[in-house]
Amino acid sequence: QVQLVESGGGLVQAGGSLRLSCAASGSGFVISALGWYRQALGKQRELVAEFTSGGNTNYADSVKGRFTISRETAKNTVILQMNTLEPEDTGVYYCHIRAFAYDVYRDYWGQGTRVTVSS
Repeated sequence: QVQLVESGGGLVQAGGSLRLSCAASGSGFVISALGWYRQALGKQRELVAEFTSGGNTNYADSVKGRFTISRETAKNTVILQMNTLEPEDTGVYYCHIRAFAYDVYRDYWGQGTRVTVSS
């Protein structure tokens, strides 16, 4: 079983910064893709940033130039540095990985960490 543990959410004023971290633990898995999604109240979950299986990065248009995704491969950790935060960035942020485990590709999600940006 693969577990994801997130940290780093909180309350910040507009223009501020937060850093989210997600560590994957378990055994017998190989990460294919990993990234962050978010869900605002009353809205669908949306991609924020990710590393694709090919090693490229994707960002939502709304966060380009403000957010940076990085990874520490040896620690199975993905980090989201969020700068110049806006009230529209408020939501629950979920870590996601697609991993090859038990002979199939599976999607795993973190428990979510809340980010609140005040105006």
